[in-house]
Amino acid sequence: MKTHTEYLWFNTQSKREYINITSDVREILSKSKINEGMALVSAMHITAGVYVNDAESGIIHDIDEWLERIAPFNPDYQHHNTGETNGDAHLKSLIMHHEVIVPITDGKLDLGPWQQIYYAEFDGKRKKRLIVKIMGA
Repeated sequence: MKTHTEYLWFNTQSKREYINITSDVREILSKSKINEGMALVSAMHITAGVYVNDAESGIIHDIDEWLERIAPFNPDYQHHNTGETNGDAHLKSLIMHHEVIVPITDGKLDLGPWQQIYYAEFDGKRKKRLIVKIMGA
């Protein structure tokens, strides 16, 4: 088995942002020369996530509103006793999860017809990274 690892860096303009990284992952896969295996895509911060869904602005808006209803910004989170103010971002990350594994078949990401890979930022405006690890043969 071979592996290939690269990192993507983000410094978003807003606190919450959803970035389509499918083309970045495809480019990393192409460099890896791996034809069969899997791609692990994982946010390396506890206030960000990675998910697979449709690349349609309406669903992205719906996801953002849904997460805000489930884990709204709230000044009363116990986490804020540490001096932080991002308790909601930690909870949003737990809901979305921090990673996805995507199959690789014939040298391509084996996604469904509408599936795209997204980096979800919940506590932005600072530098964060994500790991893409391609594994296979």
